Amino acid sequence: MPVEQFMNASERPQAPLLTNPRADRVRDVAKLAGRSARLKQERFLAEGPQAVREALRLHDERINAGAAGVVDEVYLTAETLERYPEFGAVVPPRMVTAEVLAAMSSTVTPQGALAVCRFIDSPLASVLERRPSLIAVLAEVRDPGNAGTILRAADSAGADVVVFTSGSVDVYNPKTVRSTVGSLFHLPVVVNADIRDLLTELAGRSVTVLAADGYGDWNLDELQDASAARRLAPSSSGAKDQESRKPLLEAPTAWLFGNEAQGLTQEVLDSADYRVSVPIYGSAESLNVGTAATVCLYASARAQRG
Repeated sequence: MPVEQFMNASERPQAPLLTNPRADRVRDVAKLAGRSARLKQERFLAEGPQAVREALRLHDERINAGAAGVVDEVYLTAETLERYPEFGAVVPPRMVTAEVLAAMSSTVTPQGALAVCRFIDSPLASVLERRPSLIAVLAEVRDPGNAGTILRAADSAGADVVVFTSGSVDVYNPKTVRSTVGSLFHLPVVVNADIRDLLTELAGRSVTVLAADGYGDWNLDELQDASAARRLAPSSSGAKDQESRKPLLEAPTAWLFGNEAQGLTQEVLDSADYRVSVPIYGSAESLNVGTAATVCLYASARAQRG
């Protein structure tokens, strides 16, 4: 439909088409690409149709539950609204030209949709009270793409929470948000957690802490085989004693994933219950942390659902 004829849910005409890429509103939105503006306003950008769709879904879900929403503003081009008319049903969008959206966006080629969202991270204590079974911990993971990949993998594997420790990349960095492909809006996320406090909390709640480490004492394939064997047949008393010394993938677990260059610190490795390696059968020196995290999280997910 023509932009001029677009109406919101209450049948009131929307604000005029925003055409000036140097307008104050455009500049204010664009500032959210920077960390200082995000922290000051406690707002961030969700860019592209998939991220906007998932932000609006969560917003609608919270509003219907009587809680505060998460989306403050939505900006769409006419082409995007025509393709995704449902985007206008939750939060009345402001229509903009492609040039204006490009000025707001942190991407070189924006995809016609942008939402300004409120911070959605959760306090550590509140998520641990829910007795999570599978936790992904990013310990000083600094690459936005890797962080987003891990969060997306955690979402896909059915993890209960993702924890970003202090020193990790900002989860609201536009590159991180984009690389989650909407998964940021699907599960609780904790930010700026102190790794020592986190490990203490996990130990007090009987959550097994597994450190993903290329030089780990335990092989992930062997742990998966042992988990499958436990499902299929009861163990003898001797086997039970031996199994008691192994990490049990089906137990409540927190996986630790470390920095891309240095990995996990020795202090963190020493504090983990077990160090687990992902076997490499080819000639690669190591696995990217995002790839390793995906393999580890799915191994636990499979065991816990067995």
